[in-house]
Amino acid sequence: MHPSTEKLLVHLKALSDPVRLRLLALCVRGEATVSELTSVMRQSQPRISQHLKQLCDADLLERFRDGHFVYYRVPLDRKHAAERRRLFALLPATETQFEADFERLCEMRAEQGLPVPEQENEAVRRLHRALIELTVAAPLGDLLDIGSGQGKILKLLGSRAQRAVGVDIDADARQMARAELLLAGVENCSLRNGDMYDLPFADGEFDTVVLDDVLGNARRPMTAIAEASRLLKPGGRLLILGRAEAAKADRFGDQLTVWCRTAKLRLAPPRKIPSKDPQWLLAVATPADSKEAAA
Repeated sequence: MHPSTEKLLVHLKALSDPVRLRLLALCVRGEATVSELTSVMRQSQPRISQHLKQLCDADLLERFRDGHFVYYRVPLDRKHAAERRRLFALLPATETQFEADFERLCEMRAEQGLPVPEQENEAVRRLHRALIELTVAAPLGDLLDIGSGQGKILKLLGSRAQRAVGVDIDADARQMARAELLLAGVENCSLRNGDMYDLPFADGEFDTVVLDDVLGNARRPMTAIAEASRLLKPGGRLLILGRAEAAKADRFGDQLTVWCRTAKLRLAPPRKIPSKDPQWLLAVATPADSKEAAA
């Protein structure tokens, strides 16, 4: 029997149980902990854990630890991604049980008293429009947001990426981001704990890396930029966002130029947002070729 047919049989067997089907439908919409899934399904944790193990064994879900919690999600890697998308497309959008499970998960997270997201001012809205323009100019591909906070950039760009990963050292911020992404219906995002000076990803893993307002207070900004550069695929882009009061914008831009040159990156002139009395700088850096890097 052809391997793809055997894989299909494994998937169908894993989904033959109604509870496992509900678990998959919920995890398609976002990451969830074992305790959350147990509460939604109203079954014992050992029973739910057994169902989750079968889904993981079938390569329909994967588990990862974030602090004290174990999360489950749909795999974001590209291996067998097409097969999974075709299978997930068969999940009926009109199934009321799926919607009830999703609403219960949202209610549970609201009951946790998660922090209220910051309101966006006009400068932030202009920054977001500028980022959207960049996605029109070139696809995002695999996206990494370093300093993802409450997930604003992931909400904005996640659905435009092949996959999106947010990294932040603040556990509360990651929890907030998960809740926000779930409500926004952004399904291809994952949140991770990570140190921007030493990130747990392979060289050249991402097409687009965002340094999301992390350099202003960084102890080692050049190290952070070099680490972000390491993760770029050939032809990838590093997007650098930074708060910049009007009086300090030029100085910050000059610092970026030095930092990126040291990291062997070619930096386009940073864009001030708004152009008058700027509050943000948006810069795009790309790996320099060997001749330029040596210059």
